Amino acid sequence: MGKKKHGDDASIPIEIGSSDLAYNGYPISKHRSCWIHVVGYLRGCRKKISKQDLLDIELTAPCFLDSIPCRTRSNRRVKSKNSISKQKSKLDSGSFECYFGTIWSHFPEDKRTLFTYLDCQWFAWYRKISYRDKVLSWIKRKEIFSKTYVLVPIVCWDHWSLLIFCHLGESLQSKTRTPCVLLLDSLQMSDPLRLEPDIRKFMFDIYKAEGRPENKQMIYKIPLLVPKVPQQRNGKECGNFVLYYIKLFVESAPENFSIEGYPYFMEKDWFHAEAVERFCERLDSTRKKD
Repeated sequence: MGKKKHGDDASIPIEIGSSDLAYNGYPISKHRSCWIHVVGYLRGCRKKISKQDLLDIELTAPCFLDSIPCRTRSNRRVKSKNSISKQKSKLDSGSFECYFGTIWSHFPEDKRTLFTYLDCQWFAWYRKISYRDKVLSWIKRKEIFSKTYVLVPIVCWDHWSLLIFCHLGESLQSKTRTPCVLLLDSLQMSDPLRLEPDIRKFMFDIYKAEGRPENKQMIYKIPLLVPKVPQQRNGKECGNFVLYYIKLFVESAPENFSIEGYPYFMEKDWFHAEAVERFCERLDSTRKKD
């Protein structure tokens, strides 16, 4: 039997024993290693977890043990092979969630009020019909139409990219607060727009689930923009680039995003690849201190 990738097929909710694991209504998956989800389950569920269950969590969530806050950290943990700056392969979704959580926690409150974000697995789960309704119900809880921007990191075909919904709650006729979607991809030679049919359907279903008045024809006309952003240099950097896109976009995004101002700062010379390396090193250092 072939080895599963950490992209689409393995990115589904799992069960331990006969219980549905959840934290605040969201599933714990094999690839979501952020400790809060597991801790939330352990606190709220009386069912005994076997040693094999814990082993499964450790093996499939390499970032789990390294992300639990503790008073002291050993040298071995500091030199963990899971460090983003020393990784030998692409980020799995669990590690991505941990690093994203660190970045998000360090944004100032005035920035975070403009933004919300979706779990990096939700788009992949949405593409599976059996999980579609559940994903849409989770998104509805996020109240994304009340936010200026919605960050949607996605992993499809073993590749990371970043969707950003802008002004979804505004009138589609607005000139100053233009509803649009950005797709930032560090490997544009792979044709990012191959995702457009899924993105369009995703957006339509989100509007429909919210009971919004916009019809399908109007929603499908919302601009999908693919700025020419800096590109990765090898086959493993896509997740790192998405994290850096998120950091820089949140720091620089205008309060009102207008098509007339596009692409703003999102150009080929936005940053150099070396800046991503330094960012990853600082991110590792920050996580070890937190």
